[in-house]
Amino acid sequence: MRIILLFIFLLLGKGQGMAQNQKEADSLIRLLDRSEDVHDTLRLYWLSKISFNHNTPDSSLFYSRLLAAETDDPKWLVKAYFNEGSALRMLGDLEGALKATFKSLEYAQAMGDKKRVGNAYLVLGDIYSVSGAHQNSTDYYSKAILIFREIMDSQTLASALFNLGDEYLNRDNLTAAIPHFSESAKLFEQIGYDIGVAYNLGNMGMVYAKQGDDKLALSNINKAIAILEEQQDYYGISEYLAYMSDIYLSRNDLPMALGYAERSLELAFSNGLKDQLSDTNLKLATLHEQLGNTDISYQYYKDHIAYRDSVKNIESIQQMADLETGYQVSQKQVEVDLLNQQKKTQKIIAFSTGAGMFLIGIMAIGLYRRNKFIQKAKQLIEVEKDRSEALLLNILPFEIAEELKANGSAEAREFEKVCILFTDFKEFTQTAEKLSAQELVLEINHCFIAFDHICEEFELEKIKTIGDSFMAAGGIPMPSEVAVKNMVLAGLKMQSFITERKKQLHAEGKPAFAMRLGIHTGPVVAGIVGVKKFQYDLWGDTVNTASRMESNGEVGKVNISQQTYELLRSDPEFVFEKRGEIIVKGKGALEMYFVSLKEYA
Repeated sequence: MRIILLFIFLLLGKGQGMAQNQKEADSLIRLLDRSEDVHDTLRLYWLSKISFNHNTPDSSLFYSRLLAAETDDPKWLVKAYFNEGSALRMLGDLEGALKATFKSLEYAQAMGDKKRVGNAYLVLGDIYSVSGAHQNSTDYYSKAILIFREIMDSQTLASALFNLGDEYLNRDNLTAAIPHFSESAKLFEQIGYDIGVAYNLGNMGMVYAKQGDDKLALSNINKAIAILEEQQDYYGISEYLAYMSDIYLSRNDLPMALGYAERSLELAFSNGLKDQLSDTNLKLATLHEQLGNTDISYQYYKDHIAYRDSVKNIESIQQMADLETGYQVSQKQVEVDLLNQQKKTQKIIAFSTGAGMFLIGIMAIGLYRRNKFIQKAKQLIEVEKDRSEALLLNILPFEIAEELKANGSAEAREFEKVCILFTDFKEFTQTAEKLSAQELVLEINHCFIAFDHICEEFELEKIKTIGDSFMAAGGIPMPSEVAVKNMVLAGLKMQSFITERKKQLHAEGKPAFAMRLGIHTGPVVAGIVGVKKFQYDLWGDTVNTASRMESNGEVGKVNISQQTYELLRSDPEFVFEKRGEIIVKGKGALEMYFVSLKEYA
């Protein structure tokens, strides 16, 4: 269990440092969207602030890379790579996080900026902590603490002390952990940093739990969760909920342990926190095994393996554990190499002459064989090319696939009106308990194949499936005037399919799923995530609101937002049932409507 205070204070200019702030990020994104002719320096400043303050790792990564792509100025690149490394760490890409953070460190050292050198040391400590390289982690945290004491930066010093304490806590060295938590707690109180206060409360709760004082542990962790909920810090909440599960498990209160673990998984899933997705799926697998739910345990364990394997291979991180030391040594080695270069050059010339004559002979023999091989290879390449083309189009929209092939990359784009659909099977766990693991997978696959065909029928893009959730979008990558109507028609057809499927399975005496479905329309940013295992994905508040439409819907119905209703209200094919304002977590009161076809009303 690790609670690393990853997004440390970062000075973005002269004056007061500041911490992660989602409201500020949202405000600046709106400014960025509305300001087409903003001065380059101001735009870079906004991108820097957004990438640092955004609570969602995917969005933070997007804006940090956008910042790096738009400048070659070291003062902005040091921030861009720092924020990229922090986001990649949250997403579980530890190798990528190391590379980005070392780039930030190089720029900071070249600029002589001790503050940013300390920041980089702190994040490197975080990354090595997660990878299990304890010595590297404590070394970097200690380096960071020395710098922040030297420059009298009490704000970031508090984060460094906390994270070193967390490292000791995870090594069960409570004697070393407690003084670090004590000092950081005082500093966080002095500067009024609520998230830091919450993390100290939570981690001291973990200390109390390890000392056997469950009552004090629960009190501290509950206080921490309450503060983090106000701050919308889902990373910390997910971890502490998982630890609450451990506490109740130690008391043999399996239902309470299961409840906390499921809440932790829900938060990790909705916010793309891969570390927690892996760990919490494993925890749920263990809990269900103890409850005798073998099939459900097996499914959670499979999800644990899938998410664990999606994180970069830890072996590669261990091999990089001495990367920074190697970098330092390489700087010294340059001087030695220059002194020996003349002698080496003479040897290389002699060796190259002999090797060249030998290779000419080999090449003469090989040319004939090569020509024959090329003819056969061309035929195989054409077959593989066709196969690759088909696979790429199965993963990405046609327009995006063409851009990717032409340019080697595909730019992220903003869309003003995209209609997004989410589905989710209600009481999935209870229904899944009645099926074997194989039956469960086959049934989900049967439903999602049908949804794929429906999306094709109405010219919609399937975005992704995660677990028992299905996401699709209309109006991307090519805007369409009929996308909203087609999405609603598709949603109605999906619900009709699930209803008929339920009747069929019940007639056979088998359990069946019931489904909620929600639709919302609004602006998004769309693009490709990563450079391996491409995924075309969407970002923006519209996505979150569409998810809320699903979670606040009812089984068998299509729940739509006010914005979607306004676009379809005059369409004679539909009948709308006004639901009034419904309180939605994180959104307040939202107007919602159920929609159906007039011919069936």
